[in-house]
Amino acid sequence: MNVISKLFRSTNVPSGGLAADEQRVARRSNGLSELTRSLRQEESLRVLDLGSTSPQNIAFFTGLGHRIYNEDVLRASADPDLLIESEGGRKVVDVTRFLAENLAYERESFDAVLCWDTPDYLDAALVKPIVQRIHSIMKPKGMLLAFFHTRDAGADAPYHRYHISSDATLELQRVPFPGGHEAAARSARYLHVRLQRVFNNRHIENLFHDFSSIKFFLGRDNIREVLVVR
Repeated sequence: MNVISKLFRSTNVPSGGLAADEQRVARRSNGLSELTRSLRQEESLRVLDLGSTSPQNIAFFTGLGHRIYNEDVLRASADPDLLIESEGGRKVVDVTRFLAENLAYERESFDAVLCWDTPDYLDAALVKPIVQRIHSIMKPKGMLLAFFHTRDAGADAPYHRYHISSDATLELQRVPFPGGHEAAARSARYLHVRLQRVFNNRHIENLFHDFSSIKFFLGRDNIREVLVVR
């Protein structure tokens, strides 16, 4: 696997006129820029978005002439019906059932996958199986964009919904956690999650070891971007 590192910068410009939990912060993304540059060279591609549904993302990719599919795998993984009792009496996620009910596409279906920072928040038992499933449903030379928090992010790092506003710019919309001053935000429309782990570069390379190449974009906002080629 080829490993390449680059540097990107972010710009924090909050949108005005919105409630605190609906404000968006603009962020430049070199990983997204490189992905969209590739997607603009082709027509009628299939893109899979693994984050929360965003009409903005749908409009962006359909505007490029591509078809976009959406599966909020983090929300799906939080379904309490997925919990089963292990031999030790602990409640664990039923990985087999999750994969039977989610990401159930034919092999080599997608040209691009938007993974965002989902692996950082998923139950540990699901991370590798989901990446393996993604590998199987991506076409050869297909591209995957993922974000990973650095060790400085902290367990209370906010979870965001990602909206694409241009080829190289994202709008991050914070999804609040329960408790404290955000207790009033408890609602079915919010997913309450916390950062589960922090991957270092070696962990990320191992996670995507079945892919042909990986490129790191090292950021200054406790996030590293990763662009992976199937």
